[in-house]
Amino acid sequence: MSGQTESRNESYLESVRPENNSFHRYRPLRVLFVHRDSSAVDSCLQELKKGQFIVTYDSVVGLAHCAKHRGYPSHDVIVVEYPNPSIKGPQALQLFLQTVEQSALVFLTSGSGSETIAELAAQSLFECVPRQHMAQLPMAVRRALKKKRLRSELEEAEKALRHSRSVYRALADNPSFGVCRCDADGNFLDVNRTFVNMLGYDSKEEVLAANRASRIVLGLGHGRLLAGLFQESLPAQPVEREWKRKDGTILKARLSGRDAFDEQGKFNGCEIIVVDLTEQRFLEEQLRHQAFNDSLTGLANHRRLFDVLQSEISRSQRTGREFALLLLDLDGLKDINDKFGHLAGNRALCRLAQILKDCCRTTDTAARHGGDEFAVVLPETSVASASLITRRVCKLLAKDAEEPPLAVSVGMATYPREADTIGTLLYAADRALFAMKSQKPRALRAAAGSYSSPTVALPALDQNGE
Repeated sequence: MSGQTESRNESYLESVRPENNSFHRYRPLRVLFVHRDSSAVDSCLQELKKGQFIVTYDSVVGLAHCAKHRGYPSHDVIVVEYPNPSIKGPQALQLFLQTVEQSALVFLTSGSGSETIAELAAQSLFECVPRQHMAQLPMAVRRALKKKRLRSELEEAEKALRHSRSVYRALADNPSFGVCRCDADGNFLDVNRTFVNMLGYDSKEEVLAANRASRIVLGLGHGRLLAGLFQESLPAQPVEREWKRKDGTILKARLSGRDAFDEQGKFNGCEIIVVDLTEQRFLEEQLRHQAFNDSLTGLANHRRLFDVLQSEISRSQRTGREFALLLLDLDGLKDINDKFGHLAGNRALCRLAQILKDCCRTTDTAARHGGDEFAVVLPETSVASASLITRRVCKLLAKDAEEPPLAVSVGMATYPREADTIGTLLYAADRALFAMKSQKPRALRAAAGSYSSPTVALPALDQNGE
């Protein structure tokens, strides 16, 4: 026997959703009846209709016929006759309960043997309705459906808890991640072995005894704990902090985690995952250094020189203050390479680079412009001041006792007096450099080429030092 007691159009069903009414009212209910008496099934349908359920049902006379109805379509509730010839003894009853444990179950009892069912129903395994009190069926169905929903939510929560525990164990055992838990005052409660190694301690107990977590955790929130920093509704944004290891060296770490709350919703600590970035940040710094510095001399490279010039032009345009550019050429580098070898030539370049470093202020930038040519950017520097720096370079070259002796020629240009772009500024300095080289006496250039005494051509200064 199969049928449908009531039907409603979809718009009506949508207008009377269960959220806006009592539990499970005005909604389709799929029921499987396991009962030999069709009149009892009809009575059940009438009571459910009175309880404002819209019922679609299937009916079978015994448990042996249940299997074909338990797959598709699925049923919200199974109403079972008891006593039932298919359920003989406590073992058969337990087996049946295990079979339908995922379903909302209601026993319709009559006659002897109902005491056992009533005792089990009291343990909240299912609902039990005496046949002579059939009017209780709608409420029993609602309770059974609610138990099913709560059972499903509990299973999901337990599944999520098991997953969370497995993730925590995986993190705690992962040698790449440090894991620590802190209380509301920022004190360590627990740490894993990786975290112990990161801070350079010998044991977990030593870390807990040192209890330096509060400095770190408080620092995350600028004087407060993680409360509010890692919100459940938003993805936790990792933050980077520096910790001191036991030996005083710096650990650069990325921290991510979440707040922990007690059953009353009060903040009671935090759980933090720590990733050691020390080596990664060191390698990144090395790469940045290589990208902007000359590998031989350690000075800024051609790319960095252009960035600095652009920055200084922008600043000069804002402040109205000039800056100077020096171009220096190491005389006779080819002859040094030919006579002493390329190692000596490289050493000559490094000697000049070191002298430029010694003569520069912290705001100045010395760069290798290419080959045997160097450049120095002097912010907020006039021609007179730049000439003094040039003379200082020459003086230090003259005092350098290392062989072979070095000689340089220098060209100078200022912005915005002589140029208004990077290109014109470099051209003006290069033209001045070429002019100074041309003014050197032939004998002096020959002497420089034979490594006698260092020399430099400088612009003459007037009485005011200009």
